[in-house]
Amino acid sequence: MIRIENYVAGQFIKHPTGYSYFLPSKINDEWNWNDQTLTTLLEKAAIKLGELNSYSRLVPNIDLFIQLHVAKEAVVSSRIEGTQTKIDEALLEEYEVSPERRDDWKEVNNYIKALNYAIAELEKLPVSSRLLKQIHRILLDSVRGEHKQPGEFRTSQNWIGGASLLDAVFIPPHHTHLNELMSDLENFLHNTYIHIPALIKIGIAHYQFETIHPFLDGNGRIGRLLITLFLVDQKILTKPLLYLSAFFEKNKGLYYDNLTFARIKNDMKQWLKYFLTGVAETAENATQTLSKVIELKANLESRIHQQFGRRTDKAAALLHHLFKKPVVNTNQVKELTKTTFKTANDLVMDFVKAGILKEITGYNRNRIFVFDDYLQLF
Repeated sequence: MIRIENYVAGQFIKHPTGYSYFLPSKINDEWNWNDQTLTTLLEKAAIKLGELNSYSRLVPNIDLFIQLHVAKEAVVSSRIEGTQTKIDEALLEEYEVSPERRDDWKEVNNYIKALNYAIAELEKLPVSSRLLKQIHRILLDSVRGEHKQPGEFRTSQNWIGGASLLDAVFIPPHHTHLNELMSDLENFLHNTYIHIPALIKIGIAHYQFETIHPFLDGNGRIGRLLITLFLVDQKILTKPLLYLSAFFEKNKGLYYDNLTFARIKNDMKQWLKYFLTGVAETAENATQTLSKVIELKANLESRIHQQFGRRTDKAAALLHHLFKKPVVNTNQVKELTKTTFKTANDLVMDFVKAGILKEITGYNRNRIFVFDDYLQLF
C-alpha cells in the first residue's frame, strides 16, 4: 500500500556515459491518504464530472457538438507544443489553408483523427500500450516528428528542456526500463483488486506517463489524451467531453512545476490537488458551453422558421450542418442542399444578412464563411 503523504517518487540513476536519468517508482498498488482537502477536491471534481455527464445525456444530437470540443482540444493541446493554428483554421479543408500554415494545420488535424480513432477503438480495445501506440502513429503521420519512431516506444534516451543530456531540465528513464514501467502503468489502470477513485487513479497515471515519457515525440499530447480515454473507457463519461489541455495551458509553468515537485520533492499530493481542481473547473466550463450551445441552437431554429418561408427546410439543413462543421463555402452548401450554385449562394448570403455566417477571406471568389457565434462559445 502507498500512502500519498509518504510517497517516494523514484531515484536518479547515473548512466555509464555520465548523465543521470530518473527512474520512477512503480504505481500498481493500493493508494490512500489522510489529507481531507484532497478528499474534498475529489468530491467536488466527481460532482462536476457527474453533472457534465448527466447533461450530455440530455442534449439531443450531442454528437453534433462533440466534434467542436475535439477540435478545440486539438488546437489547444497542439499549441502547448508550439503550433499556431486557430480553431476556425483547423476546421478548413487542407487546400483552403495557406501553404506556409499547412504543417501546423496537419498536426492539429492528426490530433483530431487520433482522438476520433481512439474513441472508436475503445469499443473493442481497452486503454493500453497497444492503443496508445496506434494513436501515436496517427499523431506523427507526415508531420514534424515523423522520423521519431511513430507508433513505437523509444529505443534511445530522450530528455526534456535544454539542448542535450548535459543541460537537460529532466531526463526520463532509460529506454531499457520502458516495457516494465508501461506494463506497470497499464496494470494499474485496469487493476480491479485495488480500490482507488477513478479520478485519483488517472491523475497518478497521467503523472506517471509524463514521467516515463515513452515516445521520442508527442508524449504531452498522448498523455493528455490518456485522461479523456480512461474516463470514457471506465464509463465515467459516456461521451468524450472533458479535455484538460486548456487548464494546463492557462498557466503552463504551474503544470510543469507540479509535475516536477512530485518527482523531486515526492509531492504527489500537491499534483493531485492541482489535477482535481482542473477536472472540476474544466467539467463546469464544458457544462456551461453545452448549455449555451443548446440555447443558441433553439434561438436560431426559431428565427429560421419565422424568417425563411418556403426555404425553411434548406435553411434548417444548413444550420444543422453548421453545428457539425461551422466553416463552409458555397460549393459545400450547394452539395448539402442539392440545389444550383446561385440558390446555394443566395441562401449563404441570407445567412450572412441574418448574422449567422460571417465571410472570413475578404475575397470575391472562393469565399469561406464561418458560424462565428458558435465558434466563440469554444
